[in-house]
Amino acid sequence: MATDLALLRLLHLASPSLPTGAFTYSQSLEWAVEHGWLTSVAELENWLGDQVQTTLTGVDLPLLARLHDASIRQDDAALGSWSALLLASRETHELRCEETNRGRALADLLVSLAVAGAAERKPLLARTQVTGFAYAAAQWGIDQRQALLGYGWSWMENLVLAAVKSIPLGQTQGQQALSRLLARIPKAVETALALDDDTIGASSPALAIASSLHETQYTRLFRS
Repeated sequence: MATDLALLRLLHLASPSLPTGAFTYSQSLEWAVEHGWLTSVAELENWLGDQVQTTLTGVDLPLLARLHDASIRQDDAALGSWSALLLASRETHELRCEETNRGRALADLLVSLAVAGAAERKPLLARTQVTGFAYAAAQWGIDQRQALLGYGWSWMENLVLAAVKSIPLGQTQGQQALSRLLARIPKAVETALALDDDTIGASSPALAIASSLHETQYTRLFRS
């Protein structure tokens, strides 16, 4: 029963209906489409596949694992330290704003759901969305590896849906791309869990350039 409830909690936490505003961001994908970098399913898969290998594997997932551990130990100092590193790893103002905006929204939600300790730690949990995700997963008894898989799924689904609206793609094409891209997530999780503290980090220059330029894009569907 406890395992079943943990699975349901993970589905809840990774749901696109979670009121954190995920659907309002494209993480620069909109600019890449506008300027002809992404015009097809194949180019989309290359774009997102590269991010899986870099920022997802090298930053988000290993830091989520450490934040999950810190949450289980109720180690607020570690939560703060790893959250600061995650924010420092966001390469543009746009990406940092998304992280903190969604972090505040998720912290508010966790308090409203009466997650143990969330009210007392709200300022800390609000620093990044990854922090709140990790904390909720730990409090809800979600296995660390399963939490990383759920986060990877949520991240990938949101960006594929943004591509369906932006390129645009048909719904079936989007689902086919999502199915192929999801096959990369388990390996990313295994790699992330094996990283030492001093090997955490990644750079995605194309993502950083596109994100910087998206901030001043003339017309946009997605937030900057």
